[in-house]
Amino acid sequence: MDHPSTADDAARRAYWTEQFEAAHSFMFNDILPYPVQECGEAFVSLPEAAVAAGVEVHFSERPHVRQLERLYYLREGQIPGFLGAARAMNARGWILRVEDGYRTREIQKYLGRTPQVFDGVLRSVMWELGGKVPTPEFMFRRCSALVATVPKFGTHMSGSAIDISVVWREDPAREVDRGAPYIEMSERTPMDSPFVSPQARENRQAITALMAEHGFVAYPWEFWHYSSGDAYDQFLRGTGQPARYGAVDWDPHTGAVRPLEDPTLPLNSAEEVRAEIEAALRRIA
Repeated sequence: MDHPSTADDAARRAYWTEQFEAAHSFMFNDILPYPVQECGEAFVSLPEAAVAAGVEVHFSERPHVRQLERLYYLREGQIPGFLGAARAMNARGWILRVEDGYRTREIQKYLGRTPQVFDGVLRSVMWELGGKVPTPEFMFRRCSALVATVPKFGTHMSGSAIDISVVWREDPAREVDRGAPYIEMSERTPMDSPFVSPQARENRQAITALMAEHGFVAYPWEFWHYSSGDAYDQFLRGTGQPARYGAVDWDPHTGAVRPLEDPTLPLNSAEEVRAEIEAALRRIA
């Protein structure tokens, strides 16, 4: 990812810092203590639901972290909203492409450590710090806003969130312009970033409005992440109600849904983050 060496570089850097400090506060001050009453609702396959409903939906075929399978599932109560959003996109000449769904502990732990993600965040953080290498603690702070470092605020681990792109139905190889592709790690990443074109901003707003009509809220600091029924949803909509979906271990063979015993424990230690910084610096060099 390249940052322009222009007069607006300082504004971009200030925006990045402001936004991801706000995201860190959201995670640790608002979501970490938010009440969850896990309902134990079943998981449902999104590809199977789309086929059964006759709705055109695409699913990313890109390899996942550690070559693990992408788990395209949401909770049963979310399926009507998911299908409604996908159907509305079809009517508009779009196709919803699901990039990611439920994440196990292993997927969530290692996703933020993949070179594509970690190196992108590290480049942006070093740009933010004027070229300095961040401490593990500071890197953890920034990563927490972009790839959940704690299960409690990892809504993919709740089976309640999807990452999406949107493509044109007449030409599925062409994405609806949102200013950058999934996954972008820069000042363009926040949903309301002023550093994307007016058309990209309009498309983001239109997609978010459509998803909201079908019960999904946007995570403000990533233009691709939508969820419902979890702590993000309840807090952002100001319902005052506890989340129905929390971080769980789900067994695809038995269907068992079990809440994590302590979802507040970090998935990666400071030493693991330090080792990833050193590895990323070698790759970048």
